[in-house]
Amino acid sequence: MTKPIIGFIGLGLMGGNMVENLQTRGYQVNVMDLNQDAVDAVLARGNATQFTSAKELAAASDVVEFCLTTSAVVEKIVYGEDGVLAGIKEGSTLIDFGTSIPASTIKIGAALAEKGAGMIDAPLGRTPAHAKDGLLNIMAAGDEATFAKVKPLLEDQGENVFFLGKLGSGHVTKLVNNFMGMTTVATMSQAFAVAKLAGVDGQQLFDIMSAGPSNSPFMQFCKFYAVDGEEKLGFSVANANKDLGYFLELVKDLGTESLIAEGTSKSLQAAVDAGLGQNDVPVIFDYFTKLEK
Repeated sequence: MTKPIIGFIGLGLMGGNMVENLQTRGYQVNVMDLNQDAVDAVLARGNATQFTSAKELAAASDVVEFCLTTSAVVEKIVYGEDGVLAGIKEGSTLIDFGTSIPASTIKIGAALAEKGAGMIDAPLGRTPAHAKDGLLNIMAAGDEATFAKVKPLLEDQGENVFFLGKLGSGHVTKLVNNFMGMTTVATMSQAFAVAKLAGVDGQQLFDIMSAGPSNSPFMQFCKFYAVDGEEKLGFSVANANKDLGYFLELVKDLGTESLIAEGTSKSLQAAVDAGLGQNDVPVIFDYFTKLEK
């Protein structure tokens, strides 16, 4: 069976490794990114074409994949005069691997459907190293026929491909997951900060907490920074802050509230304002330890 031609927009660390995996598996790729060095790395591996127009890339591809930073960027590339929506072919599929606002995803899906194209939201778990080997966790959602069509492609990109039902469910799941995870990291980081301010040894605190039900990989990451001074999580304060903002938008759209998420969001924003945005989330420990008494 002939492999679909993949149009890929967003060659950051994750996206670039995802494209390398596709090339290793014999896919022809059309790529677009503002970073020419990232594009050149793809072209050097062969069976790849560079595009500077999302409209033209979409017209030349069977499946368009996004690995972009924000919903605002996604909407710009979809709806722009020279955007994907203007060029996508009937029967094609757009897959958004980023973490986006579910309401935006649903709106884009409806616009694509009017052109006879499908959409899957498919946010990711795991790391860029997993992406390079096709071992990501993929939370896919959309109508079943569209999912069935792109499932073999997704299985070449992920070790675990979960189908979550209606369009937007993948992004909801990712936001819920990141709300829980980043709230846990912020909470544990503040626990270490309070202990330090009170003169309690961080290693001893870790030994005690990790001997009980609070132990988790997140506690390990927090300890790596708070006690050992090492950044190992690989997820920035700025990204966490963005995702908590999206989660709060989701909560508002659902007609409810989350005081917990509001607290986490406020702490993350304060850490960004303090210049820690590009650091690992556990580095929020530094913000918590420098608060004025």
